[in-house]
Amino acid sequence: MPERARAAIGPGPEDPRSGGLLDYERKYWSQGVSGLAGVDEAGRGPLAGPVVAAAVILEPGVAVDGAADSKLLSRARRESVYADVLVRAAAVAVGSASVRVIDRINVLEATALAMRRALERLPRAPEHVVVDGLPMRSLGRPHDAVVAADAGIHSVACASIVAKVVRDRIMTRLALRHPGYGWERNAGYATADHLEALHRLGPTPHHRKLMATRQLGLDLG
Repeated sequence: MPERARAAIGPGPEDPRSGGLLDYERKYWSQGVSGLAGVDEAGRGPLAGPVVAAAVILEPGVAVDGAADSKLLSRARRESVYADVLVRAAAVAVGSASVRVIDRINVLEATALAMRRALERLPRAPEHVVVDGLPMRSLGRPHDAVVAADAGIHSVACASIVAKVVRDRIMTRLALRHPGYGWERNAGYATADHLEALHRLGPTPHHRKLMATRQLGLDLG
């Protein structure tokens, strides 16, 4: 596990051992930039469901105990940290793009759209934006793009947790309407049980036809 991720899981925000937890944010806070928005997405890779993005602005000096790359946390831990992010963050917003949009413009463009929507819904305009991953030309605004930012930049880690929790909740609700695919467990990813159910039950309106065709060679009609 990356050193930054271990630090984020361990000491709390007021603990002097927290060390470089907020190194990236402090660089901008020291320059008078308080509105730094960390942005991340959940759901770029699944076979079903929307892509969800979150944007989080932290007050200078504020960290959220336990915030780390959402993939490193259990579901119960993510839910707990998610609640803390909503309390401690200066601003939080979520945006999404539906399966219909994903099939129409592709998942990368849909991810950028979800991120734009999250940023636009922030109650205050960010002065600086940092996203997890590679630069996104269609984001439509200047930004830093940092690979593995969800493990090394605290505001992005918070955003990754918010996006993941919100999307998992969406998939759990959709699982009640479309039982049998295991979305409450697999969140729409192409797991063995999901693929078996897809062959047995057929596709739903929430399956991504373009991705199924290109990545798995499936014809969902």
